[in-house]
Amino acid sequence: MAPENLYTRGFTRLIHADKKLCKKMKNQAITRPELFTVRHVLIIETSTDTASIALATDGKIVVEKSFTSDRRHNALLFEPLGEIIQEYGKLALDAVLVGSGPGSYSGTRVGIAAAQGAALIAGCNAIAIPSILGTEVALSKKSCLAVGDARRGSYWLARIDENQLIGNPEITDTIGFDTALNQAEENGTLCFCMEAIRDREISITKPTATGLWKAWQNSPPQTQSLWAEKIPQPIYLAPPHITPSKKQVFG
Repeated sequence: MAPENLYTRGFTRLIHADKKLCKKMKNQAITRPELFTVRHVLIIETSTDTASIALATDGKIVVEKSFTSDRRHNALLFEPLGEIIQEYGKLALDAVLVGSGPGSYSGTRVGIAAAQGAALIAGCNAIAIPSILGTEVALSKKSCLAVGDARRGSYWLARIDENQLIGNPEITDTIGFDTALNQAEENGTLCFCMEAIRDREISITKPTATGLWKAWQNSPPQTQSLWAEKIPQPIYLAPPHITPSKKQVFG
């Protein structure tokens, strides 16, 4: 069976059962000194419509493949992944890094499920990194403000300095969003988004697998350790919207 077919079949099952996989891996997240001197690392970034997969060896990216898809990450991810595995499959992975957003929730979940599957097969850690840190603006190490459309009339804001996320992304309304943009402009703070925001002219910069690798390298061991201790999951900006049932279930 061709490598891409093997991994498509295996990872597709993982995507549909990622909750079970998370439970299985819950006690497998470990922190050890050699984690920070990894030699071979697979990196997956799927939080926007432009996704990428890369492999780093001895601190350098040796291959990166990208593709563009609006809603078909689950169908397009496995061909480039299979190609990388076919070419470099003899290397023993020390870790799998994956972008956790904020961004496309379904796209991010597909990437995380694939990363967990690859890590499970390789017997190493799957480690989630905020995707916004893998953008060109964030990697400049300048103070910047990442923003995005959180839908339903709300927006998200994330402050970054020295390529490190300052606190957690926060949700705000239109007034708060405009205020934050004005303050950023007054302070000379770089502002960017990863996807176009309607009726706004904000610089767009998208994360890449190579960018995630650089963000990992820029992070101190304490931050790497915190990331490694957590089970990978998308960055949740708000509780999921649940429409109440119109039918009375009990009583």
